[in-house]
Amino acid sequence: MYKYLRKSKAKRSFEYANKLMACNILTPFPIAYVENTNVFGLKTSYYISKQVDYDFDFRELIHKPLFPNRKRILQQFTEFTFQLHENNINFLDHSPGNTLIVEKPDNRYDFYLIDLNRMRFETMDFNKRMHNFRRLWLSKTMIKIMSETYSKLYHKTSEETYALMLKHSRAFQKKINSKKLRRSGRKMRFKS
Repeated sequence: MYKYLRKSKAKRSFEYANKLMACNILTPFPIAYVENTNVFGLKTSYYISKQVDYDFDFRELIHKPLFPNRKRILQQFTEFTFQLHENNINFLDHSPGNTLIVEKPDNRYDFYLIDLNRMRFETMDFNKRMHNFRRLWLSKTMIKIMSETYSKLYHKTSEETYALMLKHSRAFQKKINSKKLRRSGRKMRFKS
């Protein structure tokens, strides 16, 4: 299928990295992609990019509520995500492990996107923008900080931004938790 109907993940990653860089969005510098095919189609593909020496990834902010400068990092990450949205970039894998963070002088942070093969380049309305935060597994405290920052940039009230970000985030978390319960074979118990 990938050889004849759809671009390989490696080729998509390479092309998307170049599109991101054209929009001044950081990602490890794309070097090349390799596709190994035979008459039946794609066998393997590889995407090659420059190594980024990062300080931590977004997961640290979830698992360590007392992480140094956490609020400032979340605010700057929200500004970074806003820039994605303003450039009509819907990063479908906007999840905790796919953003590498580099600490800069003066409490500034650079954010690098990785695992790039799932993106859409489309206009993003308010609902789609808030939906894009859902995979980050945010706590209510994180949502409060991020929604306040995003609301100022997008000119919405912090209340409506918070409510919609929370709605999409909780719906995603509930879906994932339900899948885990089904896989484990346990039944959900509800209090009467």
